[in-house]
Amino acid sequence: MKLSELSAALADKGFANSIEGDADLDIVSANTLDDARAGEISFLSNPKYKAKLRLTQASAVIVADQESVPEGLTVMRTENPYAAITAAIIIIHGYRVHPQWGVDEQCRIAASAEIGENASIGPFVTIGEHVRIGANAIVYPGCYIGDRVCIGDDVILYPNVTIYDDSRLGDRVALHAGTVVGQDGLGYAPVNGSWLKIPQVGRVVIDDDVEMGANCAIDRATLGETYIGKDTKFSDLVVIGHGTKLGERCMMVAQVGIAGSVEVGNDVTLAGQVGVAGHIRIGDNVLVHAKSAVWSSIEDDANYLGFPATRAFQYRKQAALVQKLPELRRRLRKLEAEVENLRKDIADRQSD
Repeated sequence: MKLSELSAALADKGFANSIEGDADLDIVSANTLDDARAGEISFLSNPKYKAKLRLTQASAVIVADQESVPEGLTVMRTENPYAAITAAIIIIHGYRVHPQWGVDEQCRIAASAEIGENASIGPFVTIGEHVRIGANAIVYPGCYIGDRVCIGDDVILYPNVTIYDDSRLGDRVALHAGTVVGQDGLGYAPVNGSWLKIPQVGRVVIDDDVEMGANCAIDRATLGETYIGKDTKFSDLVVIGHGTKLGERCMMVAQVGIAGSVEVGNDVTLAGQVGVAGHIRIGDNVLVHAKSAVWSSIEDDANYLGFPATRAFQYRKQAALVQKLPELRRRLRKLEAEVENLRKDIADRQSD
């Protein structure tokens, strides 16, 4: 499409914009500033990458309204370049087109299961007794859906997803390949020098519009529910312990691990490799930076960092002091030597 056509389509979606340069450029794809070539559109939303504007081969770049740009670069100006490029990618590329199997003859579906209208069930899928699957669901090959599972409308289960008995999935949930929902949590009691397994008789409930990346694992509760709130998003390799409850619009980045019986509020972001100890609460509007270890509860509207996690500004002060330790050690040794010399001088004068 022409850049002018893309501009009009974005305006229709609520992204007011203006073009500076050649509006008749052909745009066939979107790409990063580094990798873009002729016929592709890119974007600048982070000032740290501004120098790349002089080097990019993109035909056009989406920038903020007041951003200064190199002479000769065709740009589309808008209030929020990051949101605009997201919408542009959807306009240009669309969403993934899923296969339509109908109900494949090579799947195995219990007679008591209910399959919604227009559902697409791929080969080698197993669906247990008394399962309910909503309308327009897409279940890729190799998925296992246990007894009494309830799945809402417009759900997508990518290859080899496993959903254990009694789990509940809301509408528009997407689970990527290899994710497991409802397996037993880590529940063992020490008895006579050994471990006695505690039956995990709860379930997992995943609310509407949740998306999980590949190979996530969500433990069923020992009693009650493990709950994932509406519009929460996971990257890959996220683990949620039994009985934990996540609020709405949370973001769990790759390799986050949350132990059991944790309460997480709304609008919480845990960056990559954050670990959270069990039986604590993380408040609303919290950001925990990558590789942090959360050992105790966190209040609302907080920004935490470190091992153990502390308020980010405190941790940065501590880190700055740690960087100075070699110099402080050198100065301390020098002072110790000077003090020792003074002691010797005093002792020599007293002996005279």
